[in-house]
Amino acid sequence: MGENQASQNIGVIPPEEFGRSSGLEQIKKMVEGKLPTAPIAATLGYYLSEASESRAVFRGTPRPEYLNPSGSIHGGWAATLLDSALGCAVHTTLEKGEAYATAEFKVNLIRPITVRTGEVVCEGTVTHRGRTMAVSEATLKDANGKLLAIGTETCSIFPLRS
Repeated sequence: MGENQASQNIGVIPPEEFGRSSGLEQIKKMVEGKLPTAPIAATLGYYLSEASESRAVFRGTPRPEYLNPSGSIHGGWAATLLDSALGCAVHTTLEKGEAYATAEFKVNLIRPITVRTGEVVCEGTVTHRGRTMAVSEATLKDANGKLLAIGTETCSIFPLRS
């Protein structure tokens, strides 16, 4: 568990929050523990550690319960961290009243992750933000900066209906 994960509540962002704050404000409130963090993050042992415009960083530690049958960490764990960083980076670009949904997601697993890998850092950044679409990219690295996986994501951006 991350150092600030224990202080965060678990859940989803209340719908009314989308109409009163920007995506960056929402994500920063999640980092501060003022808005809930997604249940998947608690389930898979990672947390949102920092965010800025067009950028989101997650940290997590692989655990034995994430092993695949061959004894390395399941690729789905890495993919979920990447998806979270990619999506939250896009989320930081949302205006009040906007939302997003993932349209496409790609992952390249570069090196095996094991329980001995220790804490990993996943940083997502937005490479393009248009009116109705955004593209982001992310890296997943170990504590020494060794690249473990990369990912890209395309998100549809749309207004929420009142």
